[in-house]
Amino acid sequence: MKKINNIFKIMVLFGVISFTSCETTELDITQNPNALNPTQASPDFFLNGIQVNFAYFVESFGYTGGQLTRLDQMSGRQYLNAYGPSSFDGKWRSAYSTLMQDVKLMNVIATEKNLTNHIAMGQVMQAYVLFTLVDFFGDVPYTDAITADVTLNPTADSGADIYAAAIALLDSAIANFDSAVSSPQYDFFYDGDWAQWVKAANTLKMKAYMATRLVDGAALGKFNAIVSSGNYISSTADDFQFTWGTNELQPDTRHPRYRSSYTSTGGGSYRSNSLMAYMRGKDAGAYSSPMNFDIRMFYYFYRQVGSTPGFGAPAEEEVLECGLIIPPAHYEGYIYCGVPKGWWGRDHGVSAGIPPDGFKRSLTGVYPAGGSLDDLSYQAKINGAGQGGKGITPIMLASWTKFMVAETQMIANNDAAAKATMFEGIDMSIAKVTGFAPVTDRYDWLFGTGDGGPYFAHQDDYIGWFKGDLEADWNAGSMTDKWDILANQYLVASYGNGIDAYNFYRRTGYPTTLQPNIEPSPGNFPKSMWYPSNYANTNSNATQKSDLDVQVFWDNNSVTGFPVAN
Repeated sequence: MKKINNIFKIMVLFGVISFTSCETTELDITQNPNALNPTQASPDFFLNGIQVNFAYFVESFGYTGGQLTRLDQMSGRQYLNAYGPSSFDGKWRSAYSTLMQDVKLMNVIATEKNLTNHIAMGQVMQAYVLFTLVDFFGDVPYTDAITADVTLNPTADSGADIYAAAIALLDSAIANFDSAVSSPQYDFFYDGDWAQWVKAANTLKMKAYMATRLVDGAALGKFNAIVSSGNYISSTADDFQFTWGTNELQPDTRHPRYRSSYTSTGGGSYRSNSLMAYMRGKDAGAYSSPMNFDIRMFYYFYRQVGSTPGFGAPAEEEVLECGLIIPPAHYEGYIYCGVPKGWWGRDHGVSAGIPPDGFKRSLTGVYPAGGSLDDLSYQAKINGAGQGGKGITPIMLASWTKFMVAETQMIANNDAAAKATMFEGIDMSIAKVTGFAPVTDRYDWLFGTGDGGPYFAHQDDYIGWFKGDLEADWNAGSMTDKWDILANQYLVASYGNGIDAYNFYRRTGYPTTLQPNIEPSPGNFPKSMWYPSNYANTNSNATQKSDLDVQVFWDNNSVTGFPVAN
């Protein structure tokens, strides 16, 4: 991870090499003279590109999953139109034309040279990509598109078959890591620690087994067998994540969320009111200082202002018109329009025009995007602020595995064990997130100096109050209440990558407490996404879905009315 700037330099060099012209007098050439072919290319160059493109792939799908589960703000009053087929064209190309084709080409060279670690890393990333494509689209091409010779009209494999193939890739990767004797030039995830890669591969298998538990009676047994082995991501030191840099140009190595939030004209995207309101605490009034708020929100979001018009402060029609409007009837009991004290975002589904609020709306914070820590300074921020974009893309974290284990315990009606495991996950998440505090500021917080002192000087107290309040709710609640608590905390810990949050929500139907769409009748919650237009419109073997009710193979829940919060 510390070598991140080098990889982007290498990718620029690789691009220059790939597109340098070459003169030839041969008229019957069969290869593009302006591009490297597998016999000429370096497997390290291939692997460098694969790692970077994989991070972008996770970011793009993670944001979509986050929007659907209210971790991020979704713009679109009707689900059928919120994500058009063309909105997935780039993601589809990234998966098929770039990522998996590069893995295929790299493997030609790596196999000849017995570079089993190159192959294994590619197999882990490819397996994750395959899982994700099935999770979002259902049946997609695999055999014709990846393992066979190139065809212009690949047919789709069943999602179940692709899942099985991806698990087989992970098993093969584990064998390759165990037998490897060579190392790639750069490993931007674990810096050549192959034991950690094995843990990541096993944990992705756990993710797959958890997803398929509704349709595979053996899935939970396989999941628990890995847990019993202990050879999975169970410590934050083993977290599977990609670290970004701070370079702005040629190339831009900053976290994608940072780039879209810290601009010369202020915030470029809105935060989720639903998530901010939940994290601020159930007893948080307009003027109160709640004792049960989640300290992680200071790390997730940065407030450019200290008040929200219409919510504990005078309304301002020009910048937050909805602050003057009575909430719609179906929003009774939910946050509407704004969160007090400057937590300035938008509700789920709002797609209104953009007012002059670029230097007022909340920005993405120091975690995971490498932005600014909310220290109660309430200053407008532009590019270069905070950590300059040196954040992470979480792919699989130890805290998430705790929530998966807690899910199995809830299924077994062992809510006592689930509570203990859930709090282990919460502790891991809080420790990881608060570890992103800029070192230079910690002394100010320790001694309570500066505007942010009262919060950060007593951070441990606030964490204790938050956990105590959460435990009291758990102890007093029904099983449905407990599921809601577990689900909400899983979602909070998932901030930065909503892929597994989207899966969890469709699999369990929890939490039931998420803010509804601003549109009273937005259509059924998407069980899968439209096929990308560049696949559905150009492939003679592809048929576009009639709606978004088409369920992926592992989802056997009700089509309508599930999940409850639409």
